[in-house]
Amino acid sequence: MNHSVPCRVKDLGLINYEEAFQLQKQTVSKVLQGQPNTLYLCEHLPVFTLGRLADERNFLIPPKDIESRGMKIFPIDRGGEVTLHGPGQIVTYPIFNLNHFRRDLKHFLYKLEQVAIDLLQDFDIVARRISGQRGVWVKEEKIASLGIGVKKWVSFHGMAINVNTDLNLFSMIKPCGLDVKMTSLSKLIGHNADLKDIKEKIIKHYCRNFNLTIEDQ
Repeated sequence: MNHSVPCRVKDLGLINYEEAFQLQKQTVSKVLQGQPNTLYLCEHLPVFTLGRLADERNFLIPPKDIESRGMKIFPIDRGGEVTLHGPGQIVTYPIFNLNHFRRDLKHFLYKLEQVAIDLLQDFDIVARRISGQRGVWVKEEKIASLGIGVKKWVSFHGMAINVNTDLNLFSMIKPCGLDVKMTSLSKLIGHNADLKDIKEKIIKHYCRNFNLTIEDQ
């Protein structure tokens, strides 16, 4: 992949999950019709999403009790298990035509993980992959989760990075079906991070890892 790939970038801010999901589906159709790749960044109101492999036994409290607290549970068409999205977590949705990126899903997921690893390196935090798992860890705690869908070689869904996330919300589930403790950037650096700065860094790392050229909307 020697040539740069045009990409539009849009920050959706704090948006409910259903609205962002519909926008992704619309954008997949546009990319399939030849429009540029698009990268969305956003935060979500608290929601638990269930991937295609999700098992309700990975809820640690009854789902009806979660919903009684005003949080939604949303089955979706991505890979993976149950995960949480909430304010302070930066979610990135790359709607990319994978014909531009080797048509190799493992390579694509590896590059997504590298974006998170590079972001943490900006804060002198050493992050890593774990063999046989998807996502990014700092020591034994998970900080970024991945799950994608693909339609005719166009990707959707993506990656969630815990920045200023309320980690207590993860106590309701086994994140990604694992007995794992979650962490966040704010926990690691001892204070809340500037989300605008984090988003700018994430875009920079996407551009470098995927050789993107940002297009005007």
